Amino acid sequence: MNIKLGETIRAFRKRNGRTQEELAAALGVSGQAVSRWEMGQGYPDMEFIPSLANYFGVHIDELFG
Repeated sequence: MNIKLGETIRAFRKRNGRTQEELAAALGVSGQAVSRWEMGQGYPDMEFIPSLANYFGVHIDELFG
């Protein structure tokens, strides 16, 4: 299974017109963390998944395609 969570995060963020820094502030992480996620160099901790879904107004399933 190929998880493209970073691409999905980037797409939802851009769709909502938000910056990486805005997303980072909402989640309480660094802008570099969001950048790494979007570039596929890491994944958010599982504790952030519900917050990400809530931030974007989507179901958790939609984050994983």
